[in-house]
Amino acid sequence: MTWSEMQPVLSQACWDTLYMVGWSTLIAIVGGLPLGILLVLTDKGGLLQNVLVNKVIGQIVNIARSMPFIILMVALMTFTRWITGTTIGREAAIVPLAIGAIPFFARLVEMSVREVDGGLVEAVQSMGGSTWKVVRSVLVPEALPSLISGATTTIIALIGYSAMAGTVGAGGLGDVAVRYGYQRFETGMMWITVVILAVVISLLQLVGDVAARSLHRRTGAGTGLLLFRPLRGVFAGTVAAEAVKKS
Repeated sequence: MTWSEMQPVLSQACWDTLYMVGWSTLIAIVGGLPLGILLVLTDKGGLLQNVLVNKVIGQIVNIARSMPFIILMVALMTFTRWITGTTIGREAAIVPLAIGAIPFFARLVEMSVREVDGGLVEAVQSMGGSTWKVVRSVLVPEALPSLISGATTTIIALIGYSAMAGTVGAGGLGDVAVRYGYQRFETGMMWITVVILAVVISLLQLVGDVAARSLHRRTGAGTGLLLFRPLRGVFAGTVAAEAVKKS
């Protein structure tokens, strides 16, 4: 194939891959972030300690993560058809991609949130902060650099999953590599696809690393001090109010 023949095919394949990965990433973050935080909150010693709920959620996440993606796609065909009306194409591929990525990202969120300094959590609680306040003001902001890294890892994993989904009719770069590189013996097309995937993944990793480092510098050592400043003001006001009442 000439470059003029390859270009439209590769352009459409790149768009299909970005479409599938973009929507799957969005769904994975929306579903995996609260799930990962819930795993921390319901764990032993957590703010919402509930061992039974934690074990059930943990087992579901483990089972979903342990299932090979190709098997997951087949297992979800009925559900995918119910959601999208078909089992072929990029819209259909988003369903297993998102469902496979949610538990993956949830575990990354859990690890990130567990790294947050417990002293900050105790400080907010001592000021009467609710669980939602702790999550919104401490857990998520403090874990944000690590969450960005986790999201980057999830996106890269989804690119690999999308290539696999392309082998069963989902479109994208994986479909091009199989149809042209393997079935039609167009070795040049296959290697161009490999190069595109390598460049995209490298750029994504670079952007993710830069963003995570930037956030870490902004919110690293100084975050606790910035957080305690308003808390100290609230605490001082509370103490003053109590002193006035007693006098």
